[in-house]
Amino acid sequence: MRIGGLDVGDKTIGVALSDELGWTAQGLEVIRRRSLEEDLARLDEIARQYGVGRWVVGMPRNMNGTYGPRAELTREFMERLAEHSGLPVEPFDERMSTMVAERVLLEADVSRSRRRKVVDKMAAAVILQGYLDAKARRSPDTVV
Repeated sequence: MRIGGLDVGDKTIGVALSDELGWTAQGLEVIRRRSLEEDLARLDEIARQYGVGRWVVGMPRNMNGTYGPRAELTREFMERLAEHSGLPVEPFDERMSTMVAERVLLEADVSRSRRRKVVDKMAAAVILQGYLDAKARRSPDTVV
């Protein structure tokens, strides 16, 4: 079973997937938002195609750890996704994920126009990798 990672914004949703063992995250695509129904339908297609059994959604937090208005919109999206898909949906702290993704793309010398097209799926991969790493640290059978 794969785990899907989402970076949910007003205009786009960055999508990333784990490998089947749940060790690594890779960016998959950027969904251009049209309507909630179309967004959820596309996420359903991805879940079926890749065998996603759980979604992890980046939860926006302020640097002091508090939640702002964007977090409430994200919570609402998570509830709708869980209802629609029937899959577990978990939040994961997304602080700094876009900055990390931007830095990785800059270091890889990706052009500005290309960065704009892929930064959201890279941010989703950063969120998902953080979740996978945290999960591995908590697991008692983790091999180090």
